Amino acid sequence: MRDNFDRLRLIRSANIGPVSYIQLIKRYGSAARALDILPELAARGGGRAPRLSDQDAIEQEMDKVQKLGAHYLFLGDPDYPSLLAELSNAPPAIIYRGNLSLLSHPTVAIVGARNASAAACRFARDLANSLTIEDISIVSGLARGIDTAAHQGSVNKSAVAVIAGGIDINYPPENEGLQEQIARDGLLLAEQPPGTEPKARHFPYRNRIIAGLVRGTVVVEAAPKSGSLITARLAAEAGRDVMAVPGSPQDPRSRGCNGLIREGATLIQSADDVLELIRHFDDRAEGANTPSDLFDTQGDPSKLRETRAEEIKAADRHSLTDLLSMAPVSIDELIRQSHLSAASVQMILLELELAGRLTRHAGARVSLPS
Repeated sequence: MRDNFDRLRLIRSANIGPVSYIQLIKRYGSAARALDILPELAARGGGRAPRLSDQDAIEQEMDKVQKLGAHYLFLGDPDYPSLLAELSNAPPAIIYRGNLSLLSHPTVAIVGARNASAAACRFARDLANSLTIEDISIVSGLARGIDTAAHQGSVNKSAVAVIAGGIDINYPPENEGLQEQIARDGLLLAEQPPGTEPKARHFPYRNRIIAGLVRGTVVVEAAPKSGSLITARLAAEAGRDVMAVPGSPQDPRSRGCNGLIREGATLIQSADDVLELIRHFDDRAEGANTPSDLFDTQGDPSKLRETRAEEIKAADRHSLTDLLSMAPVSIDELIRQSHLSAASVQMILLELELAGRLTRHAGARVSLPS
């Protein structure tokens, strides 16, 4: 129990994101040791120690989760979804209500436009229903339009909803009844603490969870630059199948799907098309080198996989920092240009992030804060 408290306190602390959390656990073996070393790492990064989450606030959060009838799922727990754990920015802590075993079934995401057409909503609902008959769990984001239709088609059997706010926040308000039904009969997941109202910045984080949980993502309708296309891109980056339902070129809501198909997404016209594509998928549940195995080192300091910060020269820190700007750059590019080892580059970036001098972006890119 104390270890879970420390894990939650670490991820709720300032300047600690999923990537830095995973790297800290990898280097120091436990959340408790990571919390102790934060001031030293931030000082090496040229800043003050990040503000740690208040212990009373963590206790209050854990009490509230329990009172809501919800539970925590931590990265490294046996029940943590293996597919989600493969992400380099896998959520360190998820709060859930409902049937967690639904994530042990084959999973498919169905996402799309909020202002979807009636025909597209019916297609999404029927597609979800047909897939649940084949024991497929349907994952979506509980938004208006296609997401709602996908949940309506699967709620009686295997609906999984990932929400952007707290587990106790109903959004959109008109889906309050559907959200509660999913929490009771399906599975409701939230990364944010209870009481968190969903903000625009929360939705890309939610989308990465949707993309990470599934074997493949089906986009039914999506305008250019929509959140559904972000989910599709994240799915592709994670090595998952991307599928799209074609639509009329005269409907702006179909341009995103048609564009995905042009770029290589699989054209979907029925549940059989989805099933044919995902049957080959290997869940890699056994023997996968995922972030969840980082916790194997806990309690045995001799097994810690720490890159010793004191072995990095001050000149190397300065040269790497000089390569950074407010324009995002890939970490691989920094490794090439700095001529430093990957471990050293990751260590320096971690120090800078803890000091508040680094911003991480999607696609393993980093920049100076804007």
